[in-house]
Amino acid sequence: MNVPTLTIAGIQEGLRSRQFSAAELASEALKFAAAENPKTNAYLLLSEERAIQAARNVDAALARGEDPGVLAGVPIAVKDVIVTKGLRTTCGSRLLEHFVPPYDATAVERMEKAGALIVGKANCDEFAMGSSNENSAFGPVRNPVAPDRVPGGSSGGSAAVVAQGTAVASLGSDTGGSIRQPASFCGVVGVTPTYGRVSRYGLVAFASSLDHIGPFARNVHDAALLLQVIAGRDARDATSAFAPVPDYRQSMQQDVKGLRIGLPKEYFDGLGDETGLQIRKGIELLRSQGCEVVEVSLPHTQYAIACYYIICTAEASSNLARYDGVRYTTRSANAKTMIDMYRMTRGEAFGAECKRRIMLGTYVLSAGYYDAYYLKAQKVRALIAGDFQRAFEKVDALVTPVSPFPAFKLGEKLDDPIQMYLSDIYTITGDLAGVPCMSVPCGVTREGLPVGMQILTRHFDEPGMFRLAAAFERAGGFSV
Repeated sequence: MNVPTLTIAGIQEGLRSRQFSAAELASEALKFAAAENPKTNAYLLLSEERAIQAARNVDAALARGEDPGVLAGVPIAVKDVIVTKGLRTTCGSRLLEHFVPPYDATAVERMEKAGALIVGKANCDEFAMGSSNENSAFGPVRNPVAPDRVPGGSSGGSAAVVAQGTAVASLGSDTGGSIRQPASFCGVVGVTPTYGRVSRYGLVAFASSLDHIGPFARNVHDAALLLQVIAGRDARDATSAFAPVPDYRQSMQQDVKGLRIGLPKEYFDGLGDETGLQIRKGIELLRSQGCEVVEVSLPHTQYAIACYYIICTAEASSNLARYDGVRYTTRSANAKTMIDMYRMTRGEAFGAECKRRIMLGTYVLSAGYYDAYYLKAQKVRALIAGDFQRAFEKVDALVTPVSPFPAFKLGEKLDDPIQMYLSDIYTITGDLAGVPCMSVPCGVTREGLPVGMQILTRHFDEPGMFRLAAAFERAGGFSV
């Protein structure tokens, strides 16, 4: 079997026809991952025992004539901010270097119930804070397409393992673009579902009103199937939605003739020439499939970066206050008093980006500044959401770039946080509005670097989003 080329459908067929067993597949996938990981540092941990046992369960179910689940035998990686029972979950931080959770995230539970094999934990920016995966305490991830470049962040490890072929699919988390931007940089499919579509139970919190769990895959079908499995109401997460989960695969069979596609004019300003060329080719391909393309405006887009970095840092400041040396795994060995323990534990174990965001968030929440910054940012967030609502009254979907540029070189933006933050300029608005959005590959630059195209639809219209993405894929859009 050729592990790097496998899809979910291919695995299902292989198991049914007895070309291979789930245990054989698990063993090959783990060997391949162990051999390839030194090239990218995409995995922080490989879970051999858990994957092999899950594979044996799949084989036993097949031997009994039972249905082992729609993800039976599929090797899947999980971003290391999503907890896994008995498997170390570090969040890419020294603070949780030895933390072993006592429970599984809901998304992980649902995948394993469907027969998935959890092959490992994917590297990520510390506590999901970053746009390049260079903020991990355990070293940066390298882009499998171009090892001298970043894979994107913060879910760079989750994108890299799929692009490298060491996992068939993976889970990431998205707060301001952390699924779509790495998917674009690595040339894979990445999906950020509607806020509340997937339970956040077991996702280590960064900014709770913005955090999403979503899938990476090599094609639209696999991404939709994985989302189908993990989506749905969860009583353990009060923010998870009661909205029913439709069969996404049905919508993907429909053509897109007559769909109205909106191009937000604000998203095409400052776009790099090569990236812009690939996006425009993708738009023309959709037009050739019968879509009507119209220009729309999202006028409050210019305020999105400032709005996002006020809200997300404020929430991060509150969420990360729990890491104080009293609980969890790390405590400074140099502290002599309780106050020293708090101060030194956080000072020694948090990385520079976490400290930067905690300090900014604490500032905007402090007395005298709450109304001037945080409250104002929440009002702007409502205006941004209103822009999307009005746009979707006119069009069925929006199509935009994912990033102004392709993957940049390791170290290129580390000393300039503002330039790093601006790399998320086209993805942040979707998270602020809470709408479903995804990145699909739409070609490469002259240097062979992948470019992603972003598709956004109205709340809970993942079927419409997958319909458009699948039609684009069928028409050859991944290689335009």
